[in-house]
Amino acid sequence: MTPEERLRELGHVLPPAPKSVANYVGSVRTGNLLFLSGKGTDLAGGKQWKGKLGTEFTTEEGYQAARDTMLNLLAVVHEDIGDLSRVQRIVKVLGMVNSAPHFTDQPKVINGASDLLVEVFGDRGRHARSAVGVASLPGGIPVEIEMIVELGD
Repeated sequence: MTPEERLRELGHVLPPAPKSVANYVGSVRTGNLLFLSGKGTDLAGGKQWKGKLGTEFTTEEGYQAARDTMLNLLAVVHEDIGDLSRVQRIVKVLGMVNSAPHFTDQPKVINGASDLLVEVFGDRGRHARSAVGVASLPGGIPVEIEMIVELGD
C-alpha cells in the first residue's frame, strides 16, 4: 500500500500544499535530504485554528491540530517529489506549541503529528523529535511544525 493509499484509508486527503507567506521557500533539498519550513494548522477548506493550548484548546484538540499540520507538511513533500513512496525516512520533527504559561503537555500535542507519520510510513515514519512551548505563533495558530525527510530514488 502506498503512503497516499494509507492516508485515504485513514480518512485523510492531502490538502493543496500551503504557500510560503514571506520571503522563504517551503522546502529545500540538499542531497537526499528535504528540509521543510515550518507549516501551521489551517487546512485549505478546513478548520481554521486560532488560539493557545491550555486556554482555547485542550490537549486532545491540540493533538488534532498537530495532525492537520502534518497533513500540510506531507502536502508540501508530495508537491516537491510527486510520490510519498520516495520517502526513505522521516528524520526529524520540531513541533512548536502556542502554550498558556501553565500548559506542559507539548509532547502529547505533537504526538498527533508523530502518530500520523508512523501510521502512514510504519517504521520509516519513526523520527527524532523536539516539542516545545512558545509564547505565540504567527496568526495565533496553536501549532507549527518543521521537518527533515530523507528521500530515496
